[in-house]
Amino acid sequence: MAVPPERPAEDGDAMREDRRPGRAGAAPPTRTSHLVGGHLYAERDGTVLLGLRGPAVAFGAEEWHVPAGHVEQESARACVVREAGEETGLVVAEEDLTLVHTVHLLQAPGAVPRVQLFFRAVRWRGEPRLLEPDRCTAWRWWPLHALPEATVPYTRAAIDGIARGRAYTELGWVHRPSGRGGRR
Repeated sequence: MAVPPERPAEDGDAMREDRRPGRAGAAPPTRTSHLVGGHLYAERDGTVLLGLRGPAVAFGAEEWHVPAGHVEQESARACVVREAGEETGLVVAEEDLTLVHTVHLLQAPGAVPRVQLFFRAVRWRGEPRLLEPDRCTAWRWWPLHALPEATVPYTRAAIDGIARGRAYTELGWVHRPSGRGGRR
């Protein structure tokens, strides 16, 4: 039990800090940075556009993935527009993008957490072209029900979530009881 501030502590008093936020002696909040990725979900006639990542890329080598990149000093939709143009040559307008799925990803214990935002393009101009052959060796429209085995796992989870109408997926997190209720 905390000692009231009106009287000095006496021998035998159990001094405990009140650790609740906003209280004197509370521990400062822990801050964790997250990387944010913007992803283009382009679907037509029951197929989704995926690119085969090159063998020498840092992430997802020789796996299929949607056009995507890290959000830099820009909005997430601006990132998707930029990456679509840089990677595929597709012309997409920000107003034609709708957020359809979010993946909160922890790739390994201690890794920087990632928030992957998937935006459906309701329209675009052009056909996908290989503009970064060192990073992507092919573009292909894959049936939603028959994605390639070598699909980036969080991409597969997002496509599945979109197909099922789910807005959110968590991957790689260890879930622990919240500590509420059930005290013995």
